[in-house]
This record gives sequence, C-alpha cells and structure tokens, in this order.
Amino acid sequence: MAERSEHADEEIERLRRCLNDLMSALALPAIWAGGGTMEILRTLLDALLGMLDLDFVYARLAAGAGQARVDMLRSACASVSAPEQVRDALETSLGRDPRKWPPQAAVRLNGEALTIIPILLGHGGELGVLVAGSAREGFPRATERLVVMVAANEGAIGLREALLLGEQKRLAQTLDQRVARRTAELAEANEELRSEIAARRLVEARKSAIVDSALDCVVAVDHDGVITDFNPAAERTFGYERDKIVGRKLVETLIPPCLRERHLRGFERHISSGEARVLGKRVEMTAMRADGSEFPLELSISRVAINGPPAFTAYLRDITDVRKRIAERERAEAALKQSEAFLAEGQRLSRTGSFSWCMASGEIIWSEQLYRIFELDRAVPVTMDAIVSRVHPDDAAMFDQVMRHAREYGEDFAFEHRLRMGDESVKHVHVSAHAVRDAKGRREYIGAVQDVTEARLSEQALARARAELTRVTRITTLGALTASIAHEVNQPLSGIITNASTCARMLDGNPPNVAGARETARRMLRDGNRAAQVIARLRALFAKKDSAALDDVDLNEAAREVIALSLTELQGNHVIVSTEFADELAHVLGDRIQLQQVILNLVRNASEAMTGVHDRAREIAIRTALDGDDRVCLSVRDTGTGLSREVMERLFDAFYTTKQSGMGIGLAISRSIIESHQGRLWATNNAPFGATFHLSIPRRADSVTAAVSLGAIPHLASAPVAPGR
Repeated sequence: MAERSEHADEEIERLRRCLNDLMSALALPAIWAGGGTMEILRTLLDALLGMLDLDFVYARLAAGAGQARVDMLRSACASVSAPEQVRDALETSLGRDPRKWPPQAAVRLNGEALTIIPILLGHGGELGVLVAGSAREGFPRATERLVVMVAANEGAIGLREALLLGEQKRLAQTLDQRVARRTAELAEANEELRSEIAARRLVEARKSAIVDSALDCVVAVDHDGVITDFNPAAERTFGYERDKIVGRKLVETLIPPCLRERHLRGFERHISSGEARVLGKRVEMTAMRADGSEFPLELSISRVAINGPPAFTAYLRDITDVRKRIAERERAEAALKQSEAFLAEGQRLSRTGSFSWCMASGEIIWSEQLYRIFELDRAVPVTMDAIVSRVHPDDAAMFDQVMRHAREYGEDFAFEHRLRMGDESVKHVHVSAHAVRDAKGRREYIGAVQDVTEARLSEQALARARAELTRVTRITTLGALTASIAHEVNQPLSGIITNASTCARMLDGNPPNVAGARETARRMLRDGNRAAQVIARLRALFAKKDSAALDDVDLNEAAREVIALSLTELQGNHVIVSTEFADELAHVLGDRIQLQQVILNLVRNASEAMTGVHDRAREIAIRTALDGDDRVCLSVRDTGTGLSREVMERLFDAFYTTKQSGMGIGLAISRSIIESHQGRLWATNNAPFGATFHLSIPRRADSVTAAVSLGAIPHLASAPVAPGR
C-alpha cells in the first residue's frame, strides 16, 4: 500500500511539473510579443532546455521571403556547441528532408547515443523543424513530448506572426517611401499649378498616359463585345465618328465578314473559360474600315480589372506603311531559318530532338524533330501535361519520379521510357538533360530526346531469336536423351517379355516342361540384369565425376557478369535491378560457369514472374552476405506475385512448371548444381508481395571435398535452361 502511495505521489508530482511546464510554454508568447524571429527562436530553445533538462535543443528555420535559413542550438553538453554538429548528425542518420523524419529516433552525436524527437514547425514543416534530444533513459515521456509539441506550436505561431510582422514592416517602409516620393512630386507640381485646375489636369494626365501606352488606336469593349469608347486616332484610322460607332459590336463593325465567325468563337471562349491566345500579346490581323476596305494592323488586348463582368481595351496600329520593314525582317528570319534547317535536318536524320525547360516559368521549348517524335501539333504550346499525356502508363510513375527529382535538386538526368501515341503504337525514347543557369540566373535544363525505337525493337527481336534457339536446343537435347534411354532399355525388356511368355507356355503343358521353364527363367534373370546395367550406366552418365577444375570464385563478380549479360533483356521487361554486395566477401570453391548459370536462371525467373505486374515497380534486388562462419549466401528478390503453398512444395521437382512455355527443369537443375557444391537452394515469400530465392555455399576450400562432382548435371546445366518456376 505504501509503494502505491509513493507511486501515486510521484505521478502527481510529475503531472504537476508537466502542468507547470505547459503553463510556461503557453506563457512564452507574452515574453516574445513584438520580438523578431531570432529572439523568439532563442527564447523558445532556452525555455525548453531549462524546463525539460535536455542535452540539447536544435531548431532550423526555413528560408523565407527576404530571409536566409537559420540554424540555432542550445546545449547543456560542452562537446556539442555548434548547430552544424547537430545538423550533420541528423541529416546523416535521418536524411536531409525533416518531413520524412520519424517522430522519434536514436542518433549518435560525438560518439554518444541520444534519443531525439523532431517536431515540424508550421503546416507541413513550412517554417522549419524543432529537435529536442537527451541521453536520459526513458526519454521522451509522454508529458515531455506534450510540452515540446505545445512549445513548438506556440513557437510556430509566434514565428509566423513575426514573419508576417516583418513583411508588413517592409511593405509599410516601401509604401512610405513611395508615398513620400509621390508626395514630393505632387508638391513640386502643385507649386506650378493652380489648385482650381488640379482635378482637370489629373484627368488629362491619366488620359494622356492611356494614349501614350497605346499603339495608335484605343478601342474599349465590354463583355458582350460592344464598343464603349473610340479615341480620335481610331476615328481617323477606321473612318467612323465616335458617336456613331459606340454601342455597336466590334466584330460586326471592324472585322471582315470572312473572319467574323472565328473571332466570335475566340471571344466567347475567353469569356467562358478565361483563355485568350492574344491577351497581353501583340498579334497581326486584318481589319475593315468604314468604306469596306481591308488593311493589316497590329493588335494588343488587355483586360480591365473592374468589378462585375470583364471589359477589354484593344490597342491597334495600322501597319500598312511598315511592310517594307516587315519584309526586311522576314528576309533576316529566312536566313536564320536556313541555318536552323541544317540543324533540324541533322536532328531528323539522327532522330534526335532538343528542348529547353525553364524551372521558374515552366516554359518548354521544343525543336521541330521533337514535335515529330511526340506527334504533337506545333501550333499547340508545349506543356508538361501534353508531354505526360504521351508517356506510357506503365512508365508514368518512373517519369514523375525523375521530374520531381529534377525540380527538387536541379541535377542532370538521363533515363529511357516509352511513349504511347494516338494510334496506340509505342515508341522508345532516351532522354538526357544538363542543368544550367540562364542570363537571369534562373535554373534551366537543356537536353535532347532520341527515338531509339528501332534499336529496342532490334534488341527484342534478337532476344526472341536467342530464346527460341535456346528452346530448340533444349528440346533437341531432351529428345536425344529420351531416344537413347528408350533404345538402351527396349532390348532387354523385349527379351524379358518373350521369355516370360515362353515360360508360361511350358508350365501350362501336360505334363509341364519344368526344365525348359527353369531355363527360360534364367534367361529372364539375365535380361533383367542387362536392363539394370543399362539403368546403372545412365545413372553413372548423369553422376559422372568430371575432372573439371575447381576455381576460386568471387560470387560478387560472378553476379555482376550475369547482370551485365542480362541487362538488355531486363530493360526490355522494364525491370529495375539493384545490388547489395557484401564487402570483402569470402570466395567459394566451385565451377564458375555452373554457378553463373544458376544465378542467371534465378534472375530470369524473377523477371518473368513480374511480367503481369502493372500496379507497382518491377524490381529485382540481388544481395550477397556471409551465412554463419563458413558459408556464403546469395539471394535474388523480386516484386512479383509470390508463390502459393502448392507451388512451393513442388517448386524444385523436375518437369514441374507454372508457365505455359516452361519445361520445368531449370530449378531442378539449379538445385542439383548447388547441391553438387555441397550447398542448398530454397525459396521464401516476401511481404507484401514477391518471392526470394536463396543459395548458400561453403566458403572454405576444404568444405568442398574431392568427391564433389561439378559435372553431375551434363550439357543441360551448361546451356541456358527454361526456368522451372
């Protein structure tokens, strides 16, 4: 009873301290009210370090508008004095992105193990991260985590308010400067102007500003396309008086009849969706005067920001007199286009298109060949959505991952993916890009896209031919073996059947011919022994101990050679291969060719097991490691459909297969090869999907005795075999 009372007292005391700490944390905003971000951060860290008896408190304030990133540390350890120490230790253990850190982790700092709890500041860590660390056993308790989270939340609110206050002060300063400058200008103007004409001059100044910014003519239009204003320059150009044209529709008055339908559709599209190809741009078009004559003009349209339905101001300039200047420009452009044609022809011949991609603006510029590769209309602006629409659905996840990495890190990239065209045909393209900075210092990618469809199709055709040749070779070998067995065993079996029939007739005689029956029985025994000897010779053939040289084999190197050999086939099946080879892996004693054949069989099995996978990445992981003190293990892991219990039980049986085109001898032969090396081969299922095949071989030379037969599997083991999985 006394122990429970003491425990309750301790719990009450701990809760009381927690409440005090929470009240202290909630009182922090009163301390830093009106303070800057550095003061808030410093106060927050000092308070947490003192309240929770921590070894250190570290905060990273993300870079904001007009402010660089801030790293701050408060430490109770003399060995931890710089925020860079904590930052490097955290990034080494947990990665560079705090949003991906776990809610609690163990790190080592200057050789000491500490437990840390990272708390993101702001929504999704937009403001930064707060990290509390302690080497104390049991840290963090629930109350300590609660205090840190409350303090971090209050700190985030204070930091956001401080940032907003700083931005408000900066804007106020800028506004004050502009107001002061404008006031000085107005004061200087007011010295020369009489007060009674100030309003009239202000209206005239605004009107002059509009006229000065116009090309020549200024025409205002409301959301119904009705003209609401028509300046004197427009009157002179079009031949209409202002009073007689205001209130009429622009398209029906100033546009030739043959073009009115197109302009009406464009105007209606913009009113309904906000889309306008000419908004904010200068374009050339054909207009019509009051007398019906047509003439070219340059047009720019701006949208007037007013309440209610949108209105527009059109700025127009008669360019009839500048045709010569345009012709000269066109000649210069023709010369430029001729030089570009050489480049375009070279790209066409090599089936390579070039592009530029500005990360800041999102603008993408393509060469002519790239439009042909993607089969897109050159008149349509290139956007990332248009590009993604051509990416093959099976490669969409990989494409999105590469683009996201490029945006985040600005590193060079090169990869290969497929395109699905409008007619459902598939193209293979190789993309490579180099990150540069433009004249304004903005990050930009300059790259090239090459159509490698023919090369990939040729590789696939070669792979199919190789696979067909391998299949025919296996069938031929198996047929020859079957015929040999049938021929060798058929003769003694025929003799046994004949002698048995003769013996039966002799015994059925009256009287029975016992002596003759005994003689035919001896001949049956002789033929039976002959058949047994044939079987023994065949077994000896398969168990023949060849004098193959036992080599010192590095499984890491052997696996690398197999991956290089299978790389084209794996890429054609869109398989991603990763390796994790143990450093200084002990060598094994065995036949290098047979061991590589086993690895090749397992890799092909893994690739074929993922043929029907479309909802996740197709990945093969090859790993080597020590298996105990005297063995070496190699595993091949896939993300396929896994193995059922029935398949697992018969997986290594000869001539058992789950594939329509398989022979079912690949895994049986592979197990025989591994067992001939005094090793073992087995399979396990992965969670949540896929399977892993493991092989384990003795690593010491004396563990593989001289009696080991590396030729236990004849020519079937040294040639590629159909996987039996």
